[in-house]
Amino acid sequence: MMWKESYRIGVEKIDAQHQELFHRVDDFLRAIKGPGDWEDKVEQVKKTLEFMQGYVVEHFADEEAFQQEINYPDFAKHYLIHEEFKAEVAKYAEKFAASGFNEEIAQEFGGKLMAWLIYHVAMEDQKVGAYVRSQGGSN
Repeated sequence: MMWKESYRIGVEKIDAQHQELFHRVDDFLRAIKGPGDWEDKVEQVKKTLEFMQGYVVEHFADEEAFQQEINYPDFAKHYLIHEEFKAEVAKYAEKFAASGFNEEIAQEFGGKLMAWLIYHVAMEDQKVGAYVRSQGGSN
């Protein structure tokens, strides 16, 4: 689950945030799939969840501000995708709290994060990049 240069949309701040997201999700997947006792891994799960809850909100706000700045035509759709993902992360936070950081839920969360990153960064955000390029460069 690695960052690829082809994921760049050509907006420095957003590309840097995406790289950070990939890096964190990668660390998380390695931690939960690696050897060792589950109890020892719970800390990493908690850290990742906290990071996602904070960073994703900040990242989405930056992305949305940028899209509005460039009058991105699909802004409303993109915004809804963001809202859905934030709701999903909140749902997992509740599941974790209720289950005492159950391993199965953590594996499921890892899978969701990976699928979402690929879908969002590799597909949806690429449309933003294409739009930026079509407007004759980025800012």
